[in-house]
Amino acid sequence: MAATLPATPYDEKSNMERAAPHGEPPPRRRNAPWADGVFSFVTHGAAWLTLALLVGIIVSLFIGAAPAIQEFGLGFLWSKDWDPVQNKYGGLVMIYGTVMTSLIALLIAVPVSFGIAIFLTELSPGWLKRPLGVAIELLAAVPSIVYGMWGLLVFGPILATYVQAPLQAAFSGVPYLSTLFAGPPVGIGILSAGIILAIMIIPFIAATMRDVFDVTPPMLKESAYGLGATTWEVVRNVVLPYTKTGVVGGIMLGLGRALGETMAVTFVIGNFNQLDSLSLFEAANSITSALANEFAEASEGLHQASLIYLGLILFMITFVVLSFSRLLLMRLRRGEGSRT
Repeated sequence: MAATLPATPYDEKSNMERAAPHGEPPPRRRNAPWADGVFSFVTHGAAWLTLALLVGIIVSLFIGAAPAIQEFGLGFLWSKDWDPVQNKYGGLVMIYGTVMTSLIALLIAVPVSFGIAIFLTELSPGWLKRPLGVAIELLAAVPSIVYGMWGLLVFGPILATYVQAPLQAAFSGVPYLSTLFAGPPVGIGILSAGIILAIMIIPFIAATMRDVFDVTPPMLKESAYGLGATTWEVVRNVVLPYTKTGVVGGIMLGLGRALGETMAVTFVIGNFNQLDSLSLFEAANSITSALANEFAEASEGLHQASLIYLGLILFMITFVVLSFSRLLLMRLRRGEGSRT
């Protein structure tokens, strides 16, 4: 009678391979079948929690701003009055200051960030690329209050002496331009706040653009260079079409930072609740600086409700900006389809 040998691991593996259909891997045993359910529950919970928090913020803002909405309605948006003594409030000055400082910041930051990203990805020598990239990213780590103090104590006097005074002297008596550059030469105002915001958001936009430019397949760029394209033609015709979604996302990230910045703007915008002229050097106010300056001391009632109304308006401005960016990207995609 032949002796039966115990099965070895090799024999078990061979049996599994023979049991599996031809050309298919052997079946694997699931060690934790409940793990997928837990993972799905956690991820779905995180998504729904985010939506719940968003809805909660919106509802709380509406509830807090309800007295001001009932009292002033939509007229709050274009009223220049802000008088806590007489309980007359309007948000035009703050809305104007928020929008203008953010637009000035974008006008300065986007071209500079684009140039930095192109230099780092296409033109920079290897020994400079990493140190310069790290230096740009370190600017994002500087606290906003440091930017505000530097803007008030250092940048403001420089702006007043070497920019505002020469512009006022050059365009004195010129219609419109003299009004645009009017104001006391103290170096604080809308332009100063916009420039400080531009310095603050440049690291975010530049780092995002650099990262998305780096994901462009090298073969596409090398093919364009092989056909005789210049660096600018490669960037315009290859890199930007391939990365436009990330570029717009980086710009929107910077705009969101500019719209929501508080301390730096509070230091350099002037915190003036009147809109006497449309000068770039005129002291003004923004929604965030008004909230930072007045919310702690605001009395319950219309004053506090009006400040919460400003917060709701800032939320809606941000929502409109993000929605516009999404519509812009959808239109670009449709344009690509029509060209192909």
